[in-house]
Amino acid sequence: MHLLAIETSTEHCSIALRHGSNLSWHTELAGQRHSEILLARIDQLLNEAGCALTDLDGIAFGAGPGSFTGVRIAASVAQGLAFGLGIPVLPICTLEALAEASGHEYVACALDARLDEVYFAAYERQGEDWHAVVEPSLSAIGELAPLPGDKWIGAGSGFAILDGELAKHLRLAHTDVSRYPQADAVARLGARMLAVGKGREAEDAQPIYLRNKVAMTTAERHARGYK
Repeated sequence: MHLLAIETSTEHCSIALRHGSNLSWHTELAGQRHSEILLARIDQLLNEAGCALTDLDGIAFGAGPGSFTGVRIAASVAQGLAFGLGIPVLPICTLEALAEASGHEYVACALDARLDEVYFAAYERQGEDWHAVVEPSLSAIGELAPLPGDKWIGAGSGFAILDGELAKHLRLAHTDVSRYPQADAVARLGARMLAVGKGREAEDAQPIYLRNKVAMTTAERHARGYK
């Protein structure tokens, strides 16, 4: 199996290549430069592995939630390449990619969504797959219900906001606020999907949007204690 993975939902630009039983990847802090560097980095990774675009069997990408522009870039590049090559796409939730990379069995995943909110989901590993105990959502910290049991660890930037209030709210003893979605985890998840025939048509390379607005009304700000 030859599978390209793209993840640009944060300020990092991350790509990975599954070629046979090997997995190679590259990640760098890109800021707002994803669109400038992504295609060149893909070409470089393919050349280093001795692969061509025409060798690919599918393209996985971080579909969000995350940066509006970032997830659009990943979806657009995946869609364009897949159309041209006639191969399937594999949209991967960035929160599930956090769980995949964590090394734990019970993972509460949170990304900073701004406006004192988080993109949140909680996953339990079941064999090689993940079961969403809490489905991906956009939420204020106080709106999240307690997690069942005491086995959970936290992963992602959402645990850093408001002085770590989310970990306190969920009563988590351990969190990794430095973890962010990366393409190697996207590639592993995508490869498992492709192996069981869950690839999608190129036109289905669409972002996962959980937020439909980028600012609060005055009433909403007052309700959260802002002036």
